[in-house]
Amino acid sequence: MDSVVDFWTLLLLPFVSFLIAFFTSPAGVSGAFLLLPFQVSVLGFTSPSVSATNLVYNLIAIPSGVYRYIREGRMAWPIASITVFATLPGVFIGAVLRAKYFLDPRLFKFFVGLVLLYLGFRVLSSALKPSEKIKELEKKLKERIETMKKRGLPKEAVVRTKKVSFSRIEYEFWGETFSFNAPALFAVSFVIGIIGGIYGIGGGAILAPILASIFGLPVYTIAGATLLGTFMTSVFGVASYYAINYPPDWAIGISLGVGGFFGMYFGARFQKYLPERTIRFSLSAIIFATAVSYILQIFL
Repeated sequence: MDSVVDFWTLLLLPFVSFLIAFFTSPAGVSGAFLLLPFQVSVLGFTSPSVSATNLVYNLIAIPSGVYRYIREGRMAWPIASITVFATLPGVFIGAVLRAKYFLDPRLFKFFVGLVLLYLGFRVLSSALKPSEKIKELEKKLKERIETMKKRGLPKEAVVRTKKVSFSRIEYEFWGETFSFNAPALFAVSFVIGIIGGIYGIGGGAILAPILASIFGLPVYTIAGATLLGTFMTSVFGVASYYAINYPPDWAIGISLGVGGFFGMYFGARFQKYLPERTIRFSLSAIIFATAVSYILQIFL
């Protein structure tokens, strides 16, 4: 299919996606949720194919960020595995719903905006009043800066899985142990898959704040997992949109993806130099901005 934008616009799109990916990837978010309204409002791309195009951006942009997190040992494989297997069927359901029932999904976006507003407050609260384990990670990072005159996480700050069972998964990061309810994460990821399939966002923008606030997991350990989960569901999402005859605009998707590829790489690399609390403040700001935009669109 021919692109809905001209050649010169395609050349400018990588600069937009680079900035978005650079600032969102440290929090485990691809930035696709910001690019969707950009495509609709600025590019005038309003058909259901815009959601598929957004997923193409994820396919191209995310691998570089995932590579950095795997290379530096901050990939929580149990989280990534559960989110992938739970969101895949949800993405297909969401794609079908998008094509049949949500051609004008403002009411549903309003509901999602309210949910995100709540999650934004939870993430902000966790940044203002961090748990003892998060405080310990902050203390270790501060001591490293002061004693070694170097910034960033040390090489030993990697994710190590300690215990895996049907009901609970436990892992260690930088001397601290974290755990979560596996069935609960599966259920949440399934619902997020449906929402992500409808809007073409992969779901990371919703899953990341849930893992950081409700599940109480450090952003250092969830960012790579949420990005990998977003990538895998995006693969299935693009295929789903092809199956229902709404293929992506590959020219736009690739153009955005190229900028996102480099933005994601440098954003993931830069994450280890940021305090956990700073990342949480950033994540809450991203979520608040998204929530407000979703809520206000019902009145415009």
